[in-house]
Amino acid sequence: MNTTNGGEKTESEVHAEAQHITEVRRRRAELLESINALEQALAAPLPSGQIRWVQGVSEALLELSGDFHDHVELTEGPEGLYARVNRSSPRLSHQVERLTQDHATLTALISELLTVVGQAAGTFARGDSMVVALDQVRDRGTTLIAALVRHRQRGSDLMYEGYSVDIGGQD
Repeated sequence: MNTTNGGEKTESEVHAEAQHITEVRRRRAELLESINALEQALAAPLPSGQIRWVQGVSEALLELSGDFHDHVELTEGPEGLYARVNRSSPRLSHQVERLTQDHATLTALISELLTVVGQAAGTFARGDSMVVALDQVRDRGTTLIAALVRHRQRGSDLMYEGYSVDIGGQD
């Protein structure tokens, strides 16, 4: 791989790049596990206990929130994936910008869902009917999952175009 100034990368630079891509793959797999856990929690039947359902969704969402925060740090940091792609393939800067915008949108969706989950738990604590609150949790949760899937697809496209590396769907 060439540097932006046309020179060849040193062996240590190539090795560091390979290690970074390996870390991206590892974190990507963790994020997918968290997305799948949230999907499973949202799809669980309610009759088994509404408050247990809310707790399961809350646990999965907190795990996802942490993994997504780690993902943002890995990609947006000064030596993160996006900075590396911008240096090696400036033609992809628009895609990097789009993915960075996704991060802000996804962070807001996660925060909103955490709030709605908290409200659902509060509804239970007051003894009120949770039907509407649980529907809101499912609706917002599935919206979040769909947005995360689209973001992962765009990230895969960026990696392939920037490095000609298929980082895989990790299934």
